[in-house]
Amino acid sequence: MPKLNKELTALEVKRLKEGIHFVGGVGGLTLQVSEFNQELRRCPASWVLRVYVGGIRRNLGLGPYPEISVGEARLRARAIKADVELGTDPIQEKANVRAALRAEIAKGKSFKECADAFMAAHAKDYENAKHAKQWESTVRNYAYPVIGNLLVRDITLDDVLDVLKPIWDEKTETAKRLQGRIEKVIDFAISSGYRTSINPARWKGNLSLHLSPPSKIAPVKNFDSLPYRATPDFIKKLRKRVGPAARALEFLILTAVRSNTVRLATWKEIDLDEGIWNIPAANTKTRKPHRVPLSREAMDLLRSLPQMVGSKLVFPSPRGKVISDMTMNQVMKRMRKDDDLTLPAVPHGFRSTFKVWATEQTEYPSELTEICLMHKVGDAVYEAYQRSDMFEKRRAVMRSWSDFLYAQAESNIKPLRARG
Repeated sequence: MPKLNKELTALEVKRLKEGIHFVGGVGGLTLQVSEFNQELRRCPASWVLRVYVGGIRRNLGLGPYPEISVGEARLRARAIKADVELGTDPIQEKANVRAALRAEIAKGKSFKECADAFMAAHAKDYENAKHAKQWESTVRNYAYPVIGNLLVRDITLDDVLDVLKPIWDEKTETAKRLQGRIEKVIDFAISSGYRTSINPARWKGNLSLHLSPPSKIAPVKNFDSLPYRATPDFIKKLRKRVGPAARALEFLILTAVRSNTVRLATWKEIDLDEGIWNIPAANTKTRKPHRVPLSREAMDLLRSLPQMVGSKLVFPSPRGKVISDMTMNQVMKRMRKDDDLTLPAVPHGFRSTFKVWATEQTEYPSELTEICLMHKVGDAVYEAYQRSDMFEKRRAVMRSWSDFLYAQAESNIKPLRARG
């Protein structure tokens, strides 16, 4: 029978000097006392239980002394030895607990952390730097103050409503975009394992039951467009104005493309010999490359432009940079001020002008004019079989559009001064 150690009292334990001491009461329970510590003004000590698990000795720490008293240490030691007799490995159990705790902490991501991670993962998805900034600013300005620091797993429907309700009626378009962005961030959190319950920012069958449809609050307003019958006269007056912004606006009308595509156009995209503008995928809303057939007037306009040294842009600013989104709008505002434009219209509206003209004044198929506008035509099955971009047929459309626009216009494009 193994020798039993004397069961030391609390006072006797307190008087123990440096070394390893069996305190009795529970087999293998020891107090390990270190040398005197000047800062603590005592000898640091800790409880260690020596126990055999499957024939292998384990040294299990039970905590520091005197924070863990003699009585508490013996209770802990007895509980561990009882588990060992049932086949439990205490060290493995601790490792499992720590692993579970680490996993739980890893899941404890805040909404802000998830939003930052989502935006970083999709940094290349945005149409441009401005779009990325808008995405981040709406989440930062409206969502972060309310749910930014909340664990994403704990966000409720009420939390999302607290973000959206204050701006839903007054800033409906912004609120709707914000709802979609919050929904994407939480979907990202769910797919990353940071949340297991349903997405409280989902619209259908969820937020739709608590908020009025955006269309009922703020009906979609189309861009003001010039009636096609008034456009030739507008072109005539526009051609009398000088400057890259005026030429960019004229080129936009001729090609029926979006303003962003015109602003980003570079000379390497232009093939004047073949009369083609090859727009890269990065500069289209569909994220697909697109060819624009250039009419004679469009090519004459391009040939009249000087090429700025140090800039690849077709319509550069005076400093050789991309002109701002408001530059062409300003041209129209000045024309309105000078009574050269008396009807409400904006640059983007000329795409509508083109479509209405094609519908009412030509017999070109709607599908063809939609492709001219770089709109998606048909479903995925249609796209899989329709491989042609109908370029030559679209050339005829753009030639007819150009003939219509310049029917009353004078051929007096004022060339720009060369900038070196």
